[in-house]
Amino acid sequence: MVAAKQNMTMDRHPVTILRKLAALCVCGGLLAGCDLPRTGPSLSEIEAGSTANGGNVHIVSVDDRVTQASRKNEALGFSSELVNSYATVTDLIRAGDTLSITVWENVDNGLLASVGQKVTLLQEIQVDQSGQIFMPYAGRLLADGKSPEQLRQMITESLDLQTPDPQVEVRRLAGDGSSVTIVGGVGAQGVYPIEPSTKKLTSMIARAGGVVLPPETAQIKIRRGGATSSIWLQDLYDNPRTDIPLRSNDYIIVEEDRRTFTALGATGQQVVPFKIRDLSVAEALAQLGGLNGATADPTGIFIFRMEPPAVANRVLGRSDITTPQRFAYVVDLTKPSGIFLARDFLIRDDDTIYVTEAPFAQFEKVLRATVTTINFAALVQTVTPN
Repeated sequence: MVAAKQNMTMDRHPVTILRKLAALCVCGGLLAGCDLPRTGPSLSEIEAGSTANGGNVHIVSVDDRVTQASRKNEALGFSSELVNSYATVTDLIRAGDTLSITVWENVDNGLLASVGQKVTLLQEIQVDQSGQIFMPYAGRLLADGKSPEQLRQMITESLDLQTPDPQVEVRRLAGDGSSVTIVGGVGAQGVYPIEPSTKKLTSMIARAGGVVLPPETAQIKIRRGGATSSIWLQDLYDNPRTDIPLRSNDYIIVEEDRRTFTALGATGQQVVPFKIRDLSVAEALAQLGGLNGATADPTGIFIFRMEPPAVANRVLGRSDITTPQRFAYVVDLTKPSGIFLARDFLIRDDDTIYVTEAPFAQFEKVLRATVTTINFAALVQTVTPN
């Protein structure tokens, strides 16, 4: 009787209870019951949410057919209207242009120059809406439709009657007339006049100091009227036909690729920008530092995305889908073709890459939790009076 009471007392002892709980976590395999921390759902939990199991996610294993069927044309390129546009006549002055006029006189006390000076610089002379400018001692002159050389001759003839053999230079500056605006990743943002030497896109970019962004991710965007069109910088350099002629009031934006993907799971949590134009699963994982052999499961690499109806029908071999669908593409790097498929399957903007945890990583967490529990029980036994 005394022995039975002692056994009951020992069963209720805190150390005994904690040891039994630890044994349940290890021997009973109660991973969920132990509420261990983890980076996200397991491979089996994701598969449980598939359409095959009554869920709303299409889980598709990546193969060569799926890789091709999931491709979506996201190529950039200038519209045919831009490519086929004609060049602006750049050597004619128009209303709204801003001019710089320099006059050299051959006398010490000239008409325009200050005392002791022979050069007069008249900057920012605006061509008004009637196409005229006002020139001291020459009066109002019609500049619209004239080339800088023609206007120079007109000014020279007008001043020649009042000062001997004047020398005149006329230059068109940036203004409201035949000019473009360049902003973004160039050496010198600003408003630039369209001149014979800068009448095409690449020459105007060079005039603005060139592109200072990485060429692999730089894009050129043109706003003309109410339309916007973009092209990759490398395509602009590779295809002379895309070096379009500029028009007055064109707005040129040089910017870096703004596409991103989200990384979750065993690779860590972060939003990652695209470093190259066509980013594959293998390259995306490389950007993340590769798979950690101690924590990542190479059989469970998921790419989550919303697919438009056309792509969803191709991938699933159907024709009845009319709304965007949730997809989870699975890449298994342990298969013989896994690395090649990871190289061929392309990541798209706003994709989510999720790498599941390796089973051993969960076992290691259970082991750590068990050891912690046993150590805590031993501590309780040490401080508990007999």
